[in-house]
Amino acid sequence: MLLKIIFIFLGAMVLIALIGRALFPSALPRVLRKRKGPPVCDSCGRYLIGRKGCDCGGRAK
Repeated sequence: MLLKIIFIFLGAMVLIALIGRALFPSALPRVLRKRKGPPVCDSCGRYLIGRKGCDCGGRAK
């Protein structure tokens, strides 16, 4: 009985995750986004290297 409850809970969590990814794809981290071309900063347009953000910190001109 306990295993059945655990499997139902995990199934519900997977379902919520799939719905969330379908409705809000931009909420995914930059590494998980399926994007064509190299990643660029949204503010200044420079190419992003590694996992850190851009040096401009979103304060581009």
